[in-house]
Amino acid sequence: MVAGAGSDLNVARGQPLYDLGHMRFFDFTRSPASARLMLAFAEERGAPVAALLSAAGLSRAQLDDPHTDITALQELRIAERLLQALGAAPGLGMEVGLRYSFSTYGIWGLGLVSSATAADALSLALRSMPLAYAFSLIAFHEDADTAVLSFGEPDVSAGLRRFLVERDMTAAARLLHETLGQTGVLTRFTLRSPEAASPELQERIARQFGVRPSHGAAANTLGFERRWLSQPLPQANPLTVAVCEDAGAQLMARRRADQGVTELVRGYLAVAPLDRTPDLPEVARLLQLSERTLKRRLQDDGTSFRALLIDVRKQQARELLNNRALSLSDIAEQMGFSDLSSFSQAFKRWFGVAPSRMR
Repeated sequence: MVAGAGSDLNVARGQPLYDLGHMRFFDFTRSPASARLMLAFAEERGAPVAALLSAAGLSRAQLDDPHTDITALQELRIAERLLQALGAAPGLGMEVGLRYSFSTYGIWGLGLVSSATAADALSLALRSMPLAYAFSLIAFHEDADTAVLSFGEPDVSAGLRRFLVERDMTAAARLLHETLGQTGVLTRFTLRSPEAASPELQERIARQFGVRPSHGAAANTLGFERRWLSQPLPQANPLTVAVCEDAGAQLMARRRADQGVTELVRGYLAVAPLDRTPDLPEVARLLQLSERTLKRRLQDDGTSFRALLIDVRKQQARELLNNRALSLSDIAEQMGFSDLSSFSQAFKRWFGVAPSRMR
């Protein structure tokens, strides 16, 4: 059964709904529904879908299989290649986010729209956030007469970071709209990014959610009047909520059990900013392990932190080298090397040939 919203939300106010500060999105596998949605968007825009699938190591058959689970890294790979194919224009994440609906989230979305009130739905979201697709650090608090959801930015490259925040915020706004069964409930839609989406897209957002996005703000936030928290939801069904919460708890337990430490470390290294290579103490802290425990678990898997880091850096270098729009000096700078000579020396150690020769 869903616990009373009042006590749960009092505990949660100002606290993360899903602590991505510790990279928890890598702790769970996820449904392929979000990845399929992005692929459909890419296909409509003429992007090479096969390249997106290849980057994630997935096939169409896997994404069409309801029993398939994918990793957070695989979804991020698809998002990265989507931006490479279409360009990381401001607002692209909003366009994708508008396509998410409660049915995209399966059992999680059904539980939210079946809750008694918006506060109950938010409480359920807090307890089962791993079933969503967000990469942003989501927190809730109340400000005067406004209920506010804030979206902290994941530690990935700048273009991907903006895309994910835009996507997560717009998808959350759409879910709020569907859960309440009301149009125009938002009073706040602020983004830290100074680059605004097109006027046409901003107007579309305003018509559906009630407020035009504001850029260059101090924080990424969605706000709505507090009175909506106690609003009875039109599709409330306590039996459905109970079934959804029970099934969701079992699903989270299964998805978490599928993840190994080596995969988690590889995933974090793969999405960390190219010019800021994390070290073992940092990764151990993010995974809430001691350095000694992390080393031992990697050793048990037949690898080491250094080996994983080299593998990831080699893959990153290969991918950048395939982008003919980038010069070798551009690649060296993006990967955090002090100059082209340092990058070339590292590349030769990794592959045995100079980057110019491989290209």
